[in-house]
Amino acid sequence: MVSEEWPASEQGPDCPEPAADDALTGAVPASGASASPGEKLGIYVCHCGGNISDVVDVHAVAASLGREDGVAVSRHITFMCSDEGQQQITQDIEELGLDRVIVAACTPSLHETTFRKAVIRAGMNPYLFLPANIREQVSWAHPHDPEAATDKAVSVVRAAVGKSRLLEPLDPVRVDAVHRVLVVGGGVAGMRAALEAAAMGQAVTLIEKTPFLGGRTMQLGMVYPTDEPAVPLVRRLAGEVMADERIDVRTYTELVELSGFLGDFSATLRTQPRGVDPELTDAALAMAACPTVVDDEFDDGLSTRKAFYQPHPQALPELPAIDWANCTRCGECVLAAGAGITIDGVPEDEVVEAGAVVMATGYDHYQPREGEFGFGASPRVLTLPQLERLLDPEGPTRGKLLVEDAVPRSVAFIHCVGSRQIAGVDEPGPSGVLNEYCSRVCCTATLQATNEVRRRYPETAVYDLYRDIRTYQKEQEDYYVDASRLGVRFLRFDNESRPQVSVAPSGDYPLSVRVTDTLTFGAELEVPADLVVLGVGMEPRDIAGLIDMTKAPVGDDGFLLEVHPKLRPVETSIPGIYLAGAAQGPKDITESTSSASAAAVKAATVLAKDYVEMEPFVARVDLARCIGTGACVEACQYDGAIALTGIETEEGITEQKAYVSPVACVGCGACVAVCASEAIDVQGWEMDQYRAMIDAIASAPPGEAAAVGVPA
Repeated sequence: MVSEEWPASEQGPDCPEPAADDALTGAVPASGASASPGEKLGIYVCHCGGNISDVVDVHAVAASLGREDGVAVSRHITFMCSDEGQQQITQDIEELGLDRVIVAACTPSLHETTFRKAVIRAGMNPYLFLPANIREQVSWAHPHDPEAATDKAVSVVRAAVGKSRLLEPLDPVRVDAVHRVLVVGGGVAGMRAALEAAAMGQAVTLIEKTPFLGGRTMQLGMVYPTDEPAVPLVRRLAGEVMADERIDVRTYTELVELSGFLGDFSATLRTQPRGVDPELTDAALAMAACPTVVDDEFDDGLSTRKAFYQPHPQALPELPAIDWANCTRCGECVLAAGAGITIDGVPEDEVVEAGAVVMATGYDHYQPREGEFGFGASPRVLTLPQLERLLDPEGPTRGKLLVEDAVPRSVAFIHCVGSRQIAGVDEPGPSGVLNEYCSRVCCTATLQATNEVRRRYPETAVYDLYRDIRTYQKEQEDYYVDASRLGVRFLRFDNESRPQVSVAPSGDYPLSVRVTDTLTFGAELEVPADLVVLGVGMEPRDIAGLIDMTKAPVGDDGFLLEVHPKLRPVETSIPGIYLAGAAQGPKDITESTSSASAAAVKAATVLAKDYVEMEPFVARVDLARCIGTGACVEACQYDGAIALTGIETEEGITEQKAYVSPVACVGCGACVAVCASEAIDVQGWEMDQYRAMIDAIASAPPGEAAAVGVPA
C-alpha cells in the first residue's frame, strides 16, 4: 500500500502536492496529535471508487480534519471497505495507539459492521468506532457543487470528531437464547424457512392462518422457469415439513400477541378448531350436506364452495375444515356424517417461547376496481390468477379454457394492471393508494399464460398489450422468444395512454380493446376479443395487526422493509424479526425460497449459541435526576422496555423511579424527548454528544477545506 506522508509542520496552505499516482492511501500525521486519554483519534476518508471523490475533495477533507486537536492520523483511501482499507485501520490502532476511529464513507447501514470488526481485530472496543456518512448525505446530495460538498463533508466529519471525544466503551446486551424459531405463514416461503431452520438444529413452530398449507402457489397450474406442475411441488415441500419431527405445524392458527426481544420472544398463538376428527370417514357426505355456499377464494371467485370444505383434492393437511366465518352451526354436516364432526368448539390460545421470528406472510393479488379495463362489467374480463385457475386441470373448468361454454376465438392480455401506476393517469385501486412499484413477476407470468393458450388452442388469436417486457431473471427471456414463435401478437402502449376496453360493442366480438401502438408509430388499433385477461400485480397483504405487534418497519410500497437490500436483505430493524418471501416485496418462487433460506439461516445462526448479543444503544436512567413522573413510560412504544419501580432512599422513603430493561429497549429515544428532568439518555447517543457535534460544526469557519490548499 502506497502512503502519502505529510509532516505536521508542513500542513496548511504550504502543504506539498501529493504524489501524482494511483496511491491507495494518503496519510496526514496531524500536528494536533494529543496523548491525552481518550483523544488519540484516527480519521479515514473514503474515495468510494469515485462515488465520493468525484464530488468531494477527499484530500482536503483529510488534511483539514488532520489539524483537529487529538487527531493522531488522517488518511484518504480509495476503498475503505476493502481488505487493504481495513488492514490500515488495524495497523494504525496497533502502531499508533489509536483509541478512537472515524470512517467517513457511505451509509452506516452498509459497512458499519465491517469497520467494527476491523477495530475489534486490533483490540479496540467496537463502540469506539464512529461512522460519518459523506456519500448519501454529501456527494450524492450535492453532485453539482463540489466546493460546498467538500465544506459540508468537513462539517459532517468534524461533528463526528466532536462526538468521538465523549464516546465510552460499551458492552453488548447479552440474553439467554430460546432455541426455537417461530415462522409466520405456511406458504412456500414459510415452509422452506421452517425446513432450513430445523436442518440447523433449531426447533420450529410453523403457523398458518388458514386450515391448509401451500399458500398461493397451490393455485398455480405451472410454475416458471421449469414449467413444473405447482401442486406436486408444493405437496412435496409440505410433506417434508409435516414429516420433520423438529417442526411443529399449526394450521388454522394465527399470532395474536408478541412480546419480548431477540433470543426470548413470547408469542400467543390462537388456534381455531378444525371441527373435524382425523378418523372421520364420511367427509364427502358432510360437505355435500352443508347448505351454506360461498365464493371459492381458491378459484378466485370463479366457483363456489361449502362452509364445510377442502379447497383442493390434494390440499394438505388432507382433512377438511369448517369455515367458521360462514358456518351457521345448523348441524346438517353432523347429521350426514355422524361422529367425527364438532360444531361447538372454541378457539384455544397457547403461549410459545421463541428466540426469533420469520415473517413469511405472503402477498395479495391486485384486485381491479369496478370498471377498470372492463373488470366487473363483463364476465369475459378476468384477472391473470383467474385465467390460471381455468387452465388448471383441478380448476372450475377442469383445465378447459371456456368462457360462457365456448373456447374464445381471441384473447387480449393487458400488462401492468395495478403496478407501475402513475399519479394523474391511473386511479387508485380499492386500497386507495397508487402502486408505483413494478411487481416484477407479472410479465413472465403473463407470457407463460399467452404461450399456454397458444399451445393448447392454436386457432385462438392471442394479443399481448404491454408497456415494457421485464423478463429479468434466468431463462425467463425464453418466454418472450417462445411467444413470438408461437404467433402471439405484441402491441405496445406508452405510460400516458392505457388501452381502453369496451364491453358489448357492435360487431361479431363481445369485447373490443383500443390501443395506441407505439410499435407502429402511434397507430390507433382496435383488437376484437372474446376474453380480456388483466395481468395484475402483487400487493402487500393486510397484516396491520402483525405490524403493530412486531413493530416491523414498512416501506413506501407497503411491504415489510429490510435493513439493507444488499448486505442485510432479510433482517429488519427489529432484532430477531426476519423476512421471507413476498412479505417484503414482489418475488417469484425462486426468489421467495432463496430469501426464506437466508432468513432461516440468519435466525438459526443467531440462536446457535446459548445466548445472543444485542446493541448497547439503550436508554439509561440517572436515578438522582429521575422524579418518577411516568412520562417516559407513556411515550415508550415497546412493551416492557421501561417501567416505574419503587426504590428506597437512605432515609427509608420509597420513591418511584424509571427502570429500563436493556433487552427490551431499542434505543429509539422517545423517552429522552419527554423527560422534563433530563434523567434519561441513550447510551452512545447522549445529549452531551449531540451538543458536542453541534458545537464542532458551529465553531468551524466557512470555506475551511478550501483554505487548507491541498490539491485534488
